[in-house]
Amino acid sequence: MTDLATQRVSLDLTHVLYDPSSDTSLVLALVTLSPILLMPAYAVLAVYTRELTIINMWAGQLLSEGLNLVLKHTFKQERPVDSQLHLNGYGFPSSHSQYMGYFSAFLICHVYFRHRFTSTGSIVLDQLFRIVVYLGLAAWCAIVAYSRLNLLYHTPHQVKWGLAIGLVLGVSHYVCTELLSDKFPDSIFGRIRFAIVNHPISVWLQLRDGWAVWEDGGREAEWEQWRTEWLKQHARLTGKKKT
Repeated sequence: MTDLATQRVSLDLTHVLYDPSSDTSLVLALVTLSPILLMPAYAVLAVYTRELTIINMWAGQLLSEGLNLVLKHTFKQERPVDSQLHLNGYGFPSSHSQYMGYFSAFLICHVYFRHRFTSTGSIVLDQLFRIVVYLGLAAWCAIVAYSRLNLLYHTPHQVKWGLAIGLVLGVSHYVCTELLSDKFPDSIFGRIRFAIVNHPISVWLQLRDGWAVWEDGGREAEWEQWRTEWLKQHARLTGKKKT
């Protein structure tokens, strides 16, 4: 029994150590888990919406994670001395920083180039809201990256490279798979996207490319359709009660 216990290791994916005397350390320990929580969010959105852009973003995220694993086992750079007591695996580049770099870069590109939020009726408020979204995504990414330093999981060098790789992957993946296919539908990127959406399996799965039709991906059109049907149903129920 003792031998089995000594052979066990911690699952570092969700095992976070922090300074119990610091509230900041506790908050950073919670924030540093956010990239892990995003994976089930990807899955739920992909299954519920059947939206190609979401599935494509998720696929790119998985590719980024795969590249990170390859880079870690290629360079085999150790983590900071203080963290070797409780962590397994290599530290270069930081997977959490790379994850958030990709996530924020892809999403910021999408909001900037294609997605349009429902207008408030004021150009100033509309632009201000978009700026808040950009800053929120950038801040989330930065805080997660900083948490890896504060919690002694990575060196500044490992975090910077993780962020840089993630940002480059996020931008390049978005440009090649989303932006170019939208701007140049007759290009190889546009034809590949059309072939994916029009494939019999995609049709059977009811896959869709919402942003190719609606600037907001179809959210407002879906709401308006629901609102119309809901009012009709309410009118019918009200009419039955009166009779």
